[in-house]
Amino acid sequence: MSGHSKFSNIKHKKEKNDAAKGKIFTVIGREIVVAVKAGGPDPENNSKLRDVIAKAKANNMPNDTIERGIKKAAGDANAANYEVVTYEGYGPNGVAIIVDALTDNKNRTAANVRSAFTKGKGSVGTQGCVSYMFQEKGQILIDKEECDLSADDLMMMALDAGAEDFNEEEDSFEILTSPLDFTAVREALEKENVKMAEADVTKIPDTYVELDDEEAIKNLNKTLDLLEEDDDVQQVYHNWDE
Repeated sequence: MSGHSKFSNIKHKKEKNDAAKGKIFTVIGREIVVAVKAGGPDPENNSKLRDVIAKAKANNMPNDTIERGIKKAAGDANAANYEVVTYEGYGPNGVAIIVDALTDNKNRTAANVRSAFTKGKGSVGTQGCVSYMFQEKGQILIDKEECDLSADDLMMMALDAGAEDFNEEEDSFEILTSPLDFTAVREALEKENVKMAEADVTKIPDTYVELDDEEAIKNLNKTLDLLEEDDDVQQVYHNWDE
């Protein structure tokens, strides 16, 4: 499973500088806008907004920043209308990459994504060219150091709430759900005060590609770094076995 590398990536990102934190807040801020416009500003009646708020809190976004974002999205008729766009392509050695973006300018975003692939010696492909290699799943990651429950108790709690799978890694637990059951499982854990390092609907590859060539690794990292730095990019998925 991808739990261990995914978890270490999260820890690495959270230890990065304020610029990286700012990017995370930008990403979540746009998700708040989209959730409010789609389902209204009341989290009680908007499960998508509840999920985004939980994600914001897991990333230490201040409560007043979250509330301001919700109020602004609800009250500003001129707030940017973000469109969901997805790009698929290949990195070195055929590594599959999927890029999810929220944008108010598709031409700008497409140009930036294409540039990121090109600079890393990769290429953007057609819709569907790599997405068949991934499964969409709800994924909840829990830091073992932050969890008081035993693996068995946590597993039973998750499965009883509707989870599909439970994996134990060296430093973390990974809970997988169907996208439809994600909110229910996350909220069941939240009610039991289980602290989650990350909880999101994600895309998990069926198989992984190993890279041994230093130049290929350097080029892939260049593409991934450029994509991560782009404010329009919400999430990047790949099947590189790091």
